Formats: sequence, C-alpha cells, structure tokens
Amino acid sequence: MSEQAYYIGFDVGTGSGRACLVDRSGKLLAEHSVATATHRSKTDHRIFEQSTANIWSSLATSCKRILEESKIDPSLVKGVGFDATCSLAVINKSGESVNISRSKPGEAGAKESDEYLGQVVSGGKDAWDVILWADHRAEQEAETINATGEGVLGFVGKTMSLEMEIPKTLWLNKHMAEDRFKDCMFFDLPDYLTYRATTSTARSTCSLACKCSYVPPGATMTHDCDGGEEEVSKDGWSARFFKKIGLDAMVENDFEQLGGIPGKNGLILTAGQPVGKGLSKQAAEELGLSEGTAVGSGVIDAYAGWIGTVAASHAAPGESEQSPQPALEEVGTRLAAIAGTSTCHIAQSKDGILVPGVWGPYRDAVFPDWWMNEGGQSSTGQLIDFIVSTHPAYPELVELSKTTGKNTFVLLGEKLEEMMQQRGAETLTHLTKDLHFYPDLHGNRSPLADNKMRGMITGLALDDHLTDLAAKFNVTLEAIALQTRHIVDEMNEKGHKIDSIYMSGSQAKNGPLMRLLATVLQMPVIIPPQPSAAVVLGSAMLGRFAHDLTTSRSGKPILTQNDAEEARKEGGKLWDVMVAMTKPGVRIEPRVGKLGEKEKKLLEVKYKVFRESVEIQKKWRGMIADAVKDE
Repeated sequence: MSEQAYYIGFDVGTGSGRACLVDRSGKLLAEHSVATATHRSKTDHRIFEQSTANIWSSLATSCKRILEESKIDPSLVKGVGFDATCSLAVINKSGESVNISRSKPGEAGAKESDEYLGQVVSGGKDAWDVILWADHRAEQEAETINATGEGVLGFVGKTMSLEMEIPKTLWLNKHMAEDRFKDCMFFDLPDYLTYRATTSTARSTCSLACKCSYVPPGATMTHDCDGGEEEVSKDGWSARFFKKIGLDAMVENDFEQLGGIPGKNGLILTAGQPVGKGLSKQAAEELGLSEGTAVGSGVIDAYAGWIGTVAASHAAPGESEQSPQPALEEVGTRLAAIAGTSTCHIAQSKDGILVPGVWGPYRDAVFPDWWMNEGGQSSTGQLIDFIVSTHPAYPELVELSKTTGKNTFVLLGEKLEEMMQQRGAETLTHLTKDLHFYPDLHGNRSPLADNKMRGMITGLALDDHLTDLAAKFNVTLEAIALQTRHIVDEMNEKGHKIDSIYMSGSQAKNGPLMRLLATVLQMPVIIPPQPSAAVVLGSAMLGRFAHDLTTSRSGKPILTQNDAEEARKEGGKLWDVMVAMTKPGVRIEPRVGKLGEKEKKLLEVKYKVFRESVEIQKKWRGMIADAVKDE
C-alpha cells in the first residue's frame, strides 16, 4: 500500500464542527474548527436546536482549510470518518430538511407554535432540523417510555434518558401533524453525516443501539432483562415496545424511518465499515475531496474518543520506558473519559453487563460481538464555566486576566496556591474541606438516571470576593471527580474491572482536575499528547479502516446486509488500526506519601458527604411532593 495515504476525521461537537488530517501513523498534520449555531427558545429553557446545513458548512470549511494548510493533494486522502453528538436530525423522504422547532423557519424567536413543526425547508438553510442532545423537551415522553418496563430498557441501564432519540421522536409525533410526521426520516447525527456524505441511508450500530432502542439480532446478556428479551432481539426492533409508546406507524413501515430492519429494508453497519460507494460527487465537491473516497460508518463522539485513546501506551512524566500496548481482549480495564461540555465514560466488556443508571450494555457499538457501557455527566465543562462566570467576582477576574495576560483558570490556580499558604492548608482539598458541592444542575445522567436532580452547595459564607470564587472553582472540580468515582464504583460493582482512566477532550488540559481524578479514584489517568484532537483522531481511524477494508475487498462496496456480515469477520482489524495510530500518553498517578494519605482520607469523607447529598435531596424532594400533591 502506498505510503502516501492520508485520512480525515470529522467531528461535530456541541458548539463546533472540525476536521483533522493525519497520516497512516496517526501523526496530526492539520486541524481546523468552525463554530456552529445553537438556537434557544425564548420561552422554554429546555430547548437546544441546531441546523444540518450549518453543521455541514462548518465541516466543509474546516476540510478545505486543512487541505490548504497541509498542501496535501486531495487525491491522496483515501478515507474519511465522522463522529458527532447524539443529536436527532430530521429530513423528509426526499432528503429535504424538516423543521423541528416551534419557531418559524428563518424567523427564530418571532413567534412559537406547533404549526411550524414539520415544515419542509428546501436547501435547509433556514431550518432548525436538529434536536441537540442537551435538549430536554421530551421529559414526559421519557417517563412514559420508562413506565412500560419493556425489555429494551435492559439495554439502556433500565432507564431511558430524555437525551436519547426515541423520547425526542415521540415528542415530535405528539406535536407534529400526522401527515408531516409520517414523511420524516430520523437520523442520529453521525448517521446523518454519512448519509450527507454518500447518499446512503445505511445506519451505524453505534447510533441505533446506543440511542434508538435497537438491539442487534441475537444479542443476549448474562443478567435478567426483565422479560421480553427474545422479542426484542429477533430482528433488532421491538414492535411491542414501539406500539406500547404510541409509535405504531414505525412498526407498520418496518422501522423505515429509523433505518429499517437489517436484511429486509435496512442496512446496518459496524464501526468503520465502508458506507455506500464513498463520497458522492456533490459531497466531494463541497469538502474539496475526490469522489468515491472511502467513508467509514460513523460513531457517536464519545465512542470516537474511546477509539482514539484506549490503545495508547504510556509513561509517567520524565520516564522513557513505555507500558506495552494491550490486546483487544485486555482493554476492558481501561475507561475512556471524554470530557468537554459534558463528560462520557466508555468501557468495553466481552459479556453484556447491566449497570442500572449507566447506559447499555450495547453490543457491536464499536467491535462486533463486544459490549459497551456508557456513563455520563450532563454538565462538566459547562458547569465549571457557569460557576465561575456567574460569581460576583468574575468581572474582577476577567479584568485581572486582561492586565496580566494570563488565562482565568491559571489565575484561579494561583489564587488557590496563595490561599493555601495564607491559611496553612496542606492540600487544596484541605483548603475547602468545609465546602461541599453536589453538581447536577442539569439533572443526573449516571449513575442515578434522574433528570430531576439539581445542584446543592453547603458551607456558604457571606463572601463575594475573588477568594470565594477560587474556592468554589476548586470544589466544582472536586465534585466532578467525586461523581466520576460514583460512576466507576457502580460499574465495577456490577462486573467491570476498571483500573485506569484514558482522557480526551478539552478538560484533559486541566491539570488540577486530572490530578484530583487520579487521587479520588486511586487510579492512573492517562493524557494523550493532543487531548483535544483525540476524538477527531478516532474518526480518522474509521476512515483508514474503511479504506483498508475496501482495499481488502478489491473495491467491492458494502451494499447489502449480507455484504456487511461477510465484512464483519474483519471487524477486529480496527484494533490494529487503533494500535498503529495511537501515540503514547502521559500517566498521572494518585498523590502518594504522607500528604497523599491525608488527602485520600479527607476525600473519602467528602465522598461519603457526596453520596449522602443524593439521598437527602431525594428525601426533600419527596417531602415537597407530599406537601403539594393535593393542590
């Protein structure tokens, strides 16, 4: 195979679309991102909406920019891969954008009404046709789904989140005119991007299994699935479940709107399998690439972070000897934490492990016949920004940043060090030992699966100075770490054997948080050399795998489910790609020595306080509900 082969990964996060160019070794040659727009309702804080046209434009601009910067001939780009947030994209059966907003297309905010839902917008320029993952409009629909007790719930941690696609789809069904709804096609965003790139409606197992109530045929677990397992797994979809929640029309058309039944009216692929015949002529022109370039079946962004990090060798700072890279069978002890606006925690296992409150287990989400569990915190990076920016001393911090030229987080770190010296605190944990923060301002994703949970803080003083802001910044990091332990503890208790954390995303650059995570969990934390690029690197790996698989098949595309099953035998070779393209990381160890033991002891107590905060909040919520139930 020619050494002059390059691959592009495309990543759509909550606020931007980006592209990166890598060679076969995984060396990053160029990267560029473009901000994307998010529409918020003026009357409903739960609403977060985006535009496929805006998202695709951000990717096209980013792709052309990296080609220009690298001066790489586009014909040498042999494969591309896509990842994206688990957001719901909606088009009609003719491929046109469908408005999912109660705002009139092109006039957002002027008036809100259900009459605008389902309007077709040719070209998609003025349509809000994506319900973002963070959109919480489908609260009642999620409650309806979870009350069914159906077997599919055993594959999402027993509780379906309102952030998933079926509650959102059910909300649209309830609010949209019937004829408009029946003409809709629903895509998890990664699948929409491969559709946009190739015109193929093939779906990824990752998107369908993780977000759309699809269970790969024949999938069985070692635990009690609360009944219905046989019926769920027969063809991938549970007709009984969809009828019970009111989506009968989807059953009647063999789930065509969600991707169809594999082998009948649908084509469902595993991660990186080549989609269609590669880039369409139109998509190639828009991206500045060659028609027919291999396109790998996409994954949700968190899973791209897992792909881009867990095959890494690592060494402690200053050490030269790297740890060996594991075999695929050994990677189950490595938890990938993808930390940006929110944080996702991905772990793999050979058998399906049910962890109540943790999404999954999902079979075939990345590798054929392997299972994945996904924990999560709905707001982490966003939470840090919120706590800092809403404090009365924030304007003072911003002004100090301007005069010193230092980042605000650097300044907060310096202020904390100064406070430690002044107050004789041995560690930052000792500095804020009497301040306790519970962080679920946007509800709990894992391991409680309770969107009604809210933030709590104990230990407030009559203080609005910069020192108080620094203290609250520190306990916010502490709360994120303690909640990560809560998730890991639950996963290990149910059968996982996690003993290390592999970070990616912007928060991996937050040194104090990484050290705190290692100490709180008593596990090493491994940081990749370019943590913000790890997710998009994972997508580039899908592009390389798609190209390699196409080459091994003598250029024969995967156009039928039989083709996909035949190619499935080579699915494990994605691991070889991951090993070849993942650079060594830096290992952060828990604090050790006498000081480490003191901090560990204090953090154990603060963890108990954290867990008690959950029970106290639930108790108080019940007391209030009892008081107002007759009103």
